[in-house]
Amino acid sequence: VQLQASGGGLVQAGGSLRLSCAASGRTFSRYGMGWFRQAPGKEREFVAGISWSGGSTYYVDSVKGRFTISRDNAKNTAYLRMNSLKPEDTAVYYCAADSTGRGLVLRDFDYWGQGTLVTVSS
Repeated sequence: VQLQASGGGLVQAGGSLRLSCAASGRTFSRYGMGWFRQAPGKEREFVAGISWSGGSTYYVDSVKGRFTISRDNAKNTAYLRMNSLKPEDTAVYYCAADSTGRGLVLRDFDYWGQGTLVTVSS
């Protein structure tokens, strides 16, 4: 599967953005999906994940209550809605696909999209 992330940009603190991850192929609905981010000088970290059905979602503690991951299997697209953005959310955001379908464990993510830059100004 090939992934294309979009939707990044510059936003003021407290603002919102919605990232999209468009997938090619007919088996998108079998994959768990995840969003990761990497800030300058830091390691890539898991942000949010969603199972193949959308029935299970997972978030890193720092974004709980602010970010929402979702998917539309009919459109082969996963989303990350980001509200109440903070300067510390500034990073390159990546989407990834997990062939196990769970969308949780880093080592299971075997397909990655290019990143989209999110910059939150204070």
